[in-house]
Amino acid sequence: MTVTTAQPADSSTPGRNDRTPVLSARGLVKSFGRVVGLDGVDLDLYPGEVLAVIGDNGAGKSTLIKCLTGALVPDAGQLLLDGRPVQFKRPQDARDVGIETVYQSLAVAPALDIASNLFLGRERRRSGVLGSVLRMLDHKGMRRSAAEALTSLGIGTLQNMSQAVETLSGGQRQAVSVARAAAFGSKVIVLDEPTAALGVRESNQVLRMIKEVRSRGLPVILISHNMPHVFEVADRIHIQRLGRSAGVITPSSHTMNEAVAIMTGATTLAETPGSVGAPAAAATPGPAEQDPAGDGRRPTPPRPEGHPS
Repeated sequence: MTVTTAQPADSSTPGRNDRTPVLSARGLVKSFGRVVGLDGVDLDLYPGEVLAVIGDNGAGKSTLIKCLTGALVPDAGQLLLDGRPVQFKRPQDARDVGIETVYQSLAVAPALDIASNLFLGRERRRSGVLGSVLRMLDHKGMRRSAAEALTSLGIGTLQNMSQAVETLSGGQRQAVSVARAAAFGSKVIVLDEPTAALGVRESNQVLRMIKEVRSRGLPVILISHNMPHVFEVADRIHIQRLGRSAGVITPSSHTMNEAVAIMTGATTLAETPGSVGAPAAAATPGPAEQDPAGDGRRPTPPRPEGHPS
């Protein structure tokens, strides 16, 4: 395995420019009996950006992400990858086209070592008769590639690729999951509450990994209830409310208080400074990377009381 590095969109490619979404959803509808999970949701993810998806409990965040990654099949609507219609009937379909998901539940095998977890389901076999006939695994090669994948994300605390994952801290386990997604995700990485239940130091490590993945040109969808984390790393923020999209904002166009107000229905996007569509250019650093002192970005207010965790 070589560590996958996504390249920014090439504007010289016919039919493709840096304003073309990598992944799009149009009019997604999903119901569970009489309960409507998604009601005509649109979403666009552009090259090299972190798109946060926020919303109160029951807003449809999880349903939306599951429809984008093949865990659920929408009742209506369309998914597009690089502008072309696609249909995912199972998670493997999404993985086959380069969409990797790291779920909040951390799908790791605790008894296996770090290298085995990175290659879980994609084990590399030895060359020649040993691999083709005896089906022997290339453990040495997988350990070497696993170390390269972790190092590329700035994870220097994990040195022994033979160490069992069950001996790792929560942050280290999350690092293994993110490294696996970054290694195999050639199009999109989806992170579901990656800092949930982590301490401050471990959360900061995960946020650094997200920034590193973005710097490679690989777009990220981040689902999170942690507003300070969202405003630190997101370039744009998609707000869900009661199964519908309540709008798209940026950390520079709106404050945390305004985002929470839209999310909870206390106000609407029309009553706040204004929504934001596509990023100005894929090569332009997102708000999370700009200098607050130099770009006029608003200072972020404290987290409001009563905000859902």
